[in-house]
Amino acid sequence: MGRCVYGGIYDPQHAEADESGFRRDVLSMVQDLQVPIIRYPGGNFVSGFRWEDSVGPKSERPVRMDAAWKSIEPNQVGLDEFDGWAGRAGSEVMMAVNLGTRGVEAAAQLLEYCNVRGGTAFSELRKQHGRSEPYGYKVWCLGNEMDGPWQICNKSAEEYGTLARETAKVMKRIDPSIELVACGSSSIHLPTFPQWDATVMELTYDVADFLSVHMYLENKEEELDNYALKAIHMDRYIEAITATCDYVKAKKRSDKVMYLSFDEWNVVPGTWKKNNAEPWIFAPALCEGNYSMAAAVVFGNMLISLLKHSDRVRIACLAQLVNVFGPIMTDASGAAWKQTVYYPYLHASLFGRGMALNVMAQVPGVTTRDFTEAPMLDSVAVMDEQTGDITIFAVNRSVSDELELSVELRGFGEYGVCERIVMRSEDSGAFNSAAQPDLIVPEQLASQRIDNNVCTATLEPMSWNVIRVRRTAR
Repeated sequence: MGRCVYGGIYDPQHAEADESGFRRDVLSMVQDLQVPIIRYPGGNFVSGFRWEDSVGPKSERPVRMDAAWKSIEPNQVGLDEFDGWAGRAGSEVMMAVNLGTRGVEAAAQLLEYCNVRGGTAFSELRKQHGRSEPYGYKVWCLGNEMDGPWQICNKSAEEYGTLARETAKVMKRIDPSIELVACGSSSIHLPTFPQWDATVMELTYDVADFLSVHMYLENKEEELDNYALKAIHMDRYIEAITATCDYVKAKKRSDKVMYLSFDEWNVVPGTWKKNNAEPWIFAPALCEGNYSMAAAVVFGNMLISLLKHSDRVRIACLAQLVNVFGPIMTDASGAAWKQTVYYPYLHASLFGRGMALNVMAQVPGVTTRDFTEAPMLDSVAVMDEQTGDITIFAVNRSVSDELELSVELRGFGEYGVCERIVMRSEDSGAFNSAAQPDLIVPEQLASQRIDNNVCTATLEPMSWNVIRVRRTAR
């Protein structure tokens, strides 16, 4: 989509391009994030995707019209190229099949090409293309946002659920080890939510392993205090979808737990434009904009929501990585820089691995246009099960008031402060750019303390906070 691949991760003419045409500077930024899994070939694009176009000699690949984004797709970055890039990034690939313009047969053939060792038509075709060993992809999406009227060949819940079920049956016969993601509601605002999810689950519960959900939070020129609380919508969305899945579980008398794949989530930059270019051109600027300090707080709050619900949300893919709603940006001059939202993702990836802990909080309330007595603080804690170290992620959602945070660590052993990382700005609308790439970056503070195993810190208004404490004794 847009400049995520072409002009983003891939630019053969750039000074930083490697022998395969991928930008080393962009790849380094992705490597630092330690992204566990990346969805390919994307979202809406997949509903018109002919996977055969993306394999074989690059010189023989066709140039196609991508109807999803009214763009030209040259197929110069295909399956094998992307797999190699993802491997260098340290990420697994989450493959998606086209259930828009295509269906069961094409999905089965793609799986055969990717995962069957040899001796069949499509596994041998892969070998002819120079890949002797299978890719071995384990997680597969059964289409994308098939409930959305914007989607190519979108379907009713009954139509999609039946097609997804039959596709899943064939795919699991070919490779029983794979995990499959069925399409849930792509927006909490669609009139079909949550009935779509209930119907799809009734049809696919026995063959799907995950139900996908998507959410983008946008600041539509509204009051800052209201925008600061918007991650509450993500909490409500997850809880509603979980309840829907559990209803179907009860109705089917099943012991199986359906997990969620939040495989598109992000905040929308305040200055974004959906389409900055004429249709039917190569790599147009789509959905690009600047992420402010306020956006970073809401973004961090979404990460907290995902961690709080990690008992059911087992996969969550930020959409996207570069340029298109990207935490990493590039421009025509060849520059690359990190947007404000890059840093909360980095912190969650580095320090949010382990066991998520329930945080029982007593918090002052904030009332805005859409929210009544909403907690000023949102937080979650994650414990490293090997060391016992604990990381507390917290956002102060008040636009004007400081918040005194006090965390009791009783029952976990003795702790000492390791570090505190804060993102804040006097100007909530400030953002990083090619000219000022480090205008807003995390700071290391020493303003926290631990007394009698109680950690205290002052959280500034509209701030993202990471407090790490190290266990000194059991």
